Amino acid sequence: MVTVGKRKKGQSLVEFALLLPLFLLMVVGVAEFGRAWMTRNILTGAAREGARVAAVQPTFPLSQAQGTARVNSVLSGTGVTPSGISVTDPGGPVNSIRVVVTSTYSVAITGFIPGLPGSFPLTGTATMRRERY
Repeated sequence: MVTVGKRKKGQSLVEFALLLPLFLLMVVGVAEFGRAWMTRNILTGAAREGARVAAVQPTFPLSQAQGTARVNSVLSGTGVTPSGISVTDPGGPVNSIRVVVTSTYSVAITGFIPGLPGSFPLTGTATMRRERY
């Protein structure tokens, strides 16, 4: 005679074994998305700081040097390494400075999911009006 309690324990164990990998994949995916979002916010903050410093410089070559130095300074303690920093004067009727910071984001769970890219580019952009002298 088979008791009902033992059959339910076996059923629960099978359901748990089937759903655990999906649950773990979802938890790790949420954590990975949060890490990518944080990296993008760090890049945007660095671009904003670089644009702020570059906007107050009297000449454009000095703006480029000071903006790039500020971006590197902000990113130095974060663990994010920039793959490109662009400080430009887009021209037009409004005299402004545009800073674009790019970085390559490496996905931590690359080999776990087939077809998932190992890395992809992230950018942070900021544009500010230049100060008049």
